[in-house]
Amino acid sequence: MSGFINFITGRKSAWVTLLIGLFFAILAFGPLRAASTELNPGVGLPADTESVIVDEKLATLPGSDSTAAVIVYASDSELTKAQTQWLQGEFDPMTQLPTGGANEKFLEFTNAEFNDAKFVPPASISEDKTTAVITVPMEKTDATEEITSRIEKIREIAKEDIPAGLEVYVTGPEGFSADLSGVFAGADFTLLLSTVVVVAVLLLITYRSPTLWLVPLLVVGTADGMAGQLARQVAKLFGITPDGSVTGILSVLVFGAGTNYALLLIARYREELLSTEDRHEAMAKAVRGAGPAIIASGSTVTLALLTLAFADLAGNRALGIVCAVGIVIAMIAALCVLPAALVVFGRGLFWPFVPKFGGVNKSDSGLWAKLGRGVSKRPVAVSVLGVLILGGLASGVGGIQVGLASTDRFLKTPEAVVGQQVLAEAFPAGSTSPSIVITNNEQMNDVKHAAENVEGVASVSIGAKSSEFTRLDVVLDGESQSEEAYASIKALRAAVQEIDGADAMVGGLDAQALDVKEAYAHDQLIVIPLILILVFVVLVLLLRALVAPVLLLVTVVASFFASMGAGWWIFVNVLGFPALDLSVFLYSFLFLVALGVDYNIFLVTRAKEEAEKLGTKEGMIKALSATGGVITSAGILLAAVFAVLGVLPLVALAQIGVIVCIGVLLDTLLVRTVIVPALAFMTGKKFWLPNKKYQS
Repeated sequence: MSGFINFITGRKSAWVTLLIGLFFAILAFGPLRAASTELNPGVGLPADTESVIVDEKLATLPGSDSTAAVIVYASDSELTKAQTQWLQGEFDPMTQLPTGGANEKFLEFTNAEFNDAKFVPPASISEDKTTAVITVPMEKTDATEEITSRIEKIREIAKEDIPAGLEVYVTGPEGFSADLSGVFAGADFTLLLSTVVVVAVLLLITYRSPTLWLVPLLVVGTADGMAGQLARQVAKLFGITPDGSVTGILSVLVFGAGTNYALLLIARYREELLSTEDRHEAMAKAVRGAGPAIIASGSTVTLALLTLAFADLAGNRALGIVCAVGIVIAMIAALCVLPAALVVFGRGLFWPFVPKFGGVNKSDSGLWAKLGRGVSKRPVAVSVLGVLILGGLASGVGGIQVGLASTDRFLKTPEAVVGQQVLAEAFPAGSTSPSIVITNNEQMNDVKHAAENVEGVASVSIGAKSSEFTRLDVVLDGESQSEEAYASIKALRAAVQEIDGADAMVGGLDAQALDVKEAYAHDQLIVIPLILILVFVVLVLLLRALVAPVLLLVTVVASFFASMGAGWWIFVNVLGFPALDLSVFLYSFLFLVALGVDYNIFLVTRAKEEAEKLGTKEGMIKALSATGGVITSAGILLAAVFAVLGVLPLVALAQIGVIVCIGVLLDTLLVRTVIVPALAFMTGKKFWLPNKKYQS
């Protein structure tokens, strides 16, 4: 290891290291470049899930290759006679059907688009006569561009010659697919640009140098680009194509963690330059000093992410695999490429605050040293106050609601969502996306009767059938993906499964969403304990102690619940979110615990190093004075980077960004710089038990 460190920091070999790094970057962006991000991600449920089995059976029925766009025409008052005639046409006594209605132009569209004039039923008018709906059947496709193109054409057609006083919205399965892909279209660039700007500004403020900030930004930015390409390739080996939300989180994580590692290394390098004349030797000492903390920190985050490999949902597994690759690349960049890049330049890189050989380390008498001494005088009072603050913030956790309806998942409401809301006010909410019951043919009537008697079911109709089973379409009263709809699905499943020999199962969008909700609950029960165990084991191995890891883990968990409570208060009282998205609790826990431990590791590994010479009390004060500034800078930067997730129009990412931002600030400004030192001062040498070599 010593030889490797000397190589990457040597006078001539530093250039070689940079060239090797450049070579791998060219490979990542060239021959190893990955396919584009999935804009229309699948659900990713296990194959034995009920809704997945129903989908497989539906694929064997006639018409299984069809989908639909739903066109909603709405008025503020009852439709006029002229509006109704435009929508429905006139009744033709010869065909016993309306003719000349708005549906006929969609019939022309299907004929031109599919070379097959599919039946487009006339517009249905709601009971309050304010809303009309036309369902346009279409052939299924997985091609995002084709879906988007179709919906664009339909939206143009829907507005043609529309009477005054009518508003039109295109929704349904195809409308939602097109709008969801629109959410992620261009999102990677927007997020990357916002992240780069935030990191650049904060590095400028941190270093107050016109040159120094460029080096870590370029190194971490290149690492992010490489991570984006290589992580997709690794995910591909597992048959996974990550969606825009996963790659968005990847960029935030690589920039946040990579810049944190850079801040820690550069702070240690600056410190070593004051006592070491040769900058190459100073960098070697800096890597030896900061390297174990960076490796332990990165390994903890990587292992925590890999616990998602045990998740049921493919999306969770994708996040774990992709982001774990990103953290590994960020670690390599911080420990190999960044030292070489920094040492190539002289001390002038720090201009105008150049660390001179023999200079005084001002951190020994600075703000953080004074804070450490102040906390050491009243550690019990400080601990109690800190616990009261965290407990007060965490008190809001009890009121948290989890589970967003499909119409509440966007910050900027797409047309498909507005159309669904308008439709739900005038028709039974599940009319455009009915739940589906599959039953054996012989028991079809019994199953239909049982379904009709379930509370929350508006209607049941018989659909396509094969020689073995029949499809029943069940329209629910509850809004799609709401708690009311979920309760109806549970009751429906219980009712139809009581019919002997029917082998009845319930699928459809609401059933699928319920299965996803239950899969998240399963994943949380598996992944969260694994994360806690892994973090504890890493801390024990790193510190060779038991008391300190327990205390540090408790502070991390307390900080998480405090940030959840504070975040919920903001969501309810400021942002108006009705509930948390299903993914928020698990992802927030993962990032806050894994990244929060980073700051524990930065502080306590330095305290352990200093305690061997100075004792626990003075060692902790020295560690706080040396790392307080860098931990604060790193925490503020990481919090700001996660807040950038709010530029994406998904409520889930905005919620994760806000909660992690709050949690990181709590870790930085309260837990790591005040509460942890206070606990160390209270316990004294017991902090390091069972290791007895440290002084009191």
